[in-house]
Amino acid sequence: MRNTIHVPLGARAYDVRIGTGLIANAGAEIAPLLRRPRVAVVSDETVSALHLDALRAGLGGVEMVHLALPAGESTKSWPQFTRTVEWLLEQKVERKDIVIAFGGGVIGDLVGFAAAVLRRGVRFVQIPTSLLAQVDSSVGGKTGINAPQGKNLIGAFHQPSLVLADIEVLGTLTERDFLAGYGEVAKYGLLGDAAFFEWLEANGPALAAGDLEKRLHAVTRSVEMKAEIVARDETEEGDRALLNLGHTFCHALEAATGYSDRLLHGEGVAIGCALAFELSQRLGLCSQEAPSRVRAHLRDMKMKVDLSDIDGDLPDADALIGLMAQDKKVLDGQMRFILARGIGAAFVTADVPRDVLKTVLEQALAARR
Repeated sequence: MRNTIHVPLGARAYDVRIGTGLIANAGAEIAPLLRRPRVAVVSDETVSALHLDALRAGLGGVEMVHLALPAGESTKSWPQFTRTVEWLLEQKVERKDIVIAFGGGVIGDLVGFAAAVLRRGVRFVQIPTSLLAQVDSSVGGKTGINAPQGKNLIGAFHQPSLVLADIEVLGTLTERDFLAGYGEVAKYGLLGDAAFFEWLEANGPALAAGDLEKRLHAVTRSVEMKAEIVARDETEEGDRALLNLGHTFCHALEAATGYSDRLLHGEGVAIGCALAFELSQRLGLCSQEAPSRVRAHLRDMKMKVDLSDIDGDLPDADALIGLMAQDKKVLDGQMRFILARGIGAAFVTADVPRDVLKTVLEQALAARR
């Protein structure tokens, strides 16, 4: 049970392998990339406890050194980034060696950034262990860390040499972590494939319940869509911004909640997608049915959908807009939004009146009371 998606980027092209048994066969998968039989693996403490022994066994005769970082979004920071780079230097990692990012999106982003700057660029392999990382952050070469001013504001484009997305490890995720990743899966249908979103409406519950064939299809279709967009626009000059559907709202909410467990990234994406469709409807871009359908499916999947689903206090609408203005998609001082003309029909625009945006946020905040 295995699929391969090729990301065609010339000299930086690579394969994304999706299926079962990939960790158990990691040594054979990675061997063609190795100049010497040694890899440096960086993961977090949670993933290390669950899966490191399996990866070590799967690497076979390949020597492995390992660093475990704390789990959680707060790890995407200067202190842990510095720790990682200095550890890789202590391990005498060379430019032709392979660094493995073994974990979720936090580890993939941080380790990819470390690989990008170490010795001016070393190769790395993504072995994503969360649904969110398998369908989104492990593919496309966007790496980085967070700053107090906002999410992912420090980073580099650095493509992996290989991605191994073993869907069997998804069975160890908590329900909350799995559903957070599902927010990114739903995003792909919402931004560019209405038929895929319809498939998710019919098959999402079985997918969440552990059906491996449906998980394989969902991850494969998501990666296909991302690979197609990245091939057209590697460094986010145009179409790639579509992948940020829901993210302008999401990143502001993550900053407002201190990048804490109050709001996981994929939960913020789901809420952000609902808000993006609500804003689109208010601007007369899509029918009233579209945002209702988005919310209905996310609710059916037992996901966070509204600001009222976030525990604790949130800033007012003006403060949230201020956080949105720190988003890395801001161009010439103008916020860019990904809005939609319907399910599967997203587009990028800066033409969003502040008063309409503020009204949408104020009403969403009022529903929390």
